[in-house]
Amino acid sequence: MLGFLKNPIVVTAEINMNLLALTVMGLISRLRGLSYPRAVVFDEVYYGQFVSLYMKRIFFVDDSGPPFGHMLLALGGYLGGFDGNFLWNRIGAEYSMNVPVWSLRLLPALAGALCVPLAYQILVEMHFSHCAALGAALLILLENSLITQSRFMLLESILIFFILLAVLSYLKFYNSQSYSSFSGSWWFWLLLTGVACSCAVGVKYMGLFTYMLLLVITGLHFWHMIGDQTLSNVSLMCHFLARGLALIIIPVTMYLSFFYVHLALLYRSGPHDQIMTSAFQASLEGGLARITQGQPLEVAYGSQITLRNVLGKPMQCWLHSHKNTYPIRYENGRGSSHQQQVTCYPFKDVNNWWIVKDPGMQQLVVSNPPRPVRHGHIVQLVHGITTRYLNTHDVAAPLSPHSQEVSCYIDYNISMPAQNLWRVEIVNRESDTDVWKTILSEVRFVHVNTSAVLKLSGASLPEWGYRQLEVVGEKLSKGYHQSMVWNVEEHRYGKSQEQKEREVELHSPTQMDISKNLSFMAKFAELQWKILTLKNEDTEHKYSSSALDWITMDTNIAYWLHPTSGAQIHLIGNVLTWASANVATLVYMCLSLWYLVRRRRRIYDIPEDAWQLWVSAGGICVGGWAVNYLPFFLMEKTLFLYHYLPALTFQILLIPIVLQHLSNHLCRSLLPKSMFSALIVAWFSSVYLVYCTFSPVTYGEPSLSVAELKDLRWKDSWNILIRKRARGGTGEPGAREQRQQPRGRG
Repeated sequence: MLGFLKNPIVVTAEINMNLLALTVMGLISRLRGLSYPRAVVFDEVYYGQFVSLYMKRIFFVDDSGPPFGHMLLALGGYLGGFDGNFLWNRIGAEYSMNVPVWSLRLLPALAGALCVPLAYQILVEMHFSHCAALGAALLILLENSLITQSRFMLLESILIFFILLAVLSYLKFYNSQSYSSFSGSWWFWLLLTGVACSCAVGVKYMGLFTYMLLLVITGLHFWHMIGDQTLSNVSLMCHFLARGLALIIIPVTMYLSFFYVHLALLYRSGPHDQIMTSAFQASLEGGLARITQGQPLEVAYGSQITLRNVLGKPMQCWLHSHKNTYPIRYENGRGSSHQQQVTCYPFKDVNNWWIVKDPGMQQLVVSNPPRPVRHGHIVQLVHGITTRYLNTHDVAAPLSPHSQEVSCYIDYNISMPAQNLWRVEIVNRESDTDVWKTILSEVRFVHVNTSAVLKLSGASLPEWGYRQLEVVGEKLSKGYHQSMVWNVEEHRYGKSQEQKEREVELHSPTQMDISKNLSFMAKFAELQWKILTLKNEDTEHKYSSSALDWITMDTNIAYWLHPTSGAQIHLIGNVLTWASANVATLVYMCLSLWYLVRRRRRIYDIPEDAWQLWVSAGGICVGGWAVNYLPFFLMEKTLFLYHYLPALTFQILLIPIVLQHLSNHLCRSLLPKSMFSALIVAWFSSVYLVYCTFSPVTYGEPSLSVAELKDLRWKDSWNILIRKRARGGTGEPGAREQRQQPRGRG
């Protein structure tokens, strides 16, 4: 039994020293002096706010993308023991002692460092030489812009890491299927591809471009598999289902899980939830949940309600009226009904309360038992304070003459009878008998006499209307636009028939008991829609740029300036690497076109295996560059140089591919090969010298003199901050600091 002990237990391991050395160098380049500067750098002023909100479990909405990247930054703060107490109000502000700067910047730095060995492995998996793979990794290692971006609490390095991980995983999966389909390693790399893709999309929507590229490549590879007669139909179906599971189902599931964790962590009310619906706000701890806690669920005849417009644009507001009337004539000479004004008011106010009345009865209190209002019922809406009825008629609205004026009816005895009957239509009902519910029901009010729909036009009334928002009757209504939809936010059962007692009741807070928790999918759908549609009003920024500026790096971004010395940090790339990447892309396109034309003429300049390698490398590198760059020409948003970094990474991978191809297939004798190798060594030495030249503004140290700073201004379009003594901070706002935030955003 103990015979196995006769021989020693031996464990052997293969260590790729190239990979190990590259990983160590990457870690040193990104982690060295990570806590310096101990001050807010550029967009840390933006992402730091969200980290603080995570620490305090306060809900927020960020229109820049999904929450996974924010959660990773918050994880760094959590691991460092950050309590969230820091005021992220300006660039250059010194961090207090409770802020774990090193921990907050650690995950982006690790991601940036690991991109170096990933670049090496990608070229190896594409079947290029280890020398070419080493060159690609070193170019990533010495790229100043990638170093700068990865050393701070920013998301681009994390995005690039997951993009490269997805590409590497797919290449390993594809290479393994020729000899071990459905093996453990085959499944591992296929599943890791889907996981990395979902993480990339979860960090920033830019990751979607690479994800779509890999789906296209997967589709092309599977199309070739269909033509393989050695594979049975069952085997093809299994391959198809495996890819569908790993590359579609798992990424979608993980994407949903990011939001699930995000919403589970942020359960407290905060300033950002004002842009969400009433139902969403009521599901958060505090805020509207405190106000609406215990409200009756079913709206009944005699209910006292406030009506919030679902659209929430240009700001959230509630149906409102006050004693003032429309002017007899407007500035343009048009006449009005001179009835009591009805508006949409962006603040909670006692004049926002309305009473739901049964047209066939006079009482304004809820009967016992309550009679609920259902879809299709006819109601009158009585303004709680003035007791006048919501009304509309064939009179043009003040600012929207194509629509009807909405007012509270005043009987002037001038042959203009009241038209105050409204039909309740619940647009999100499940049946035609559904009851009108507090917060949950989304309702249209259709005027019985004219079929006009109560609508928020969004226009601001003049001074006579106190700049409140115009409410109109939309006569030509098609569909259920959100501006026509309202929901009950605050609700109580009316108990007082006398007006004075009712006014006291309307001024008192609501106190009852019922839960209105939304399902996760309902909250996800609403939050996802807000992220996609919420557009901040971008202002012109000093360091914004166009996509055309990126290729030649005609722009830079000042990230930080020391308050007293000349030390500063800029997002500036390695000029020689950027130029070489552009040349490599151009050479690849020209050579590919030449080869295609020649092959059309049945002239084959390179062997078939070399051609297939050339095409596949271009599909990944040139394709990765194109899908991560060209979409920015279609985007209507403020753009910055860092948006180009994912595309640049793919371009850098192409440089050694083109160099190896030129060496193998165009330098056919020993002398040209030797000369070409010497040129590569000289070129790479120049890349290293450029990296060293710009290192002071990459790492922020050592501080440079005015003359040295002027020497770094290689292009007139670069904005190098040259001043002998600064008064504090950079004075330069971050990419998002100047943007007008949504109402209530902290």
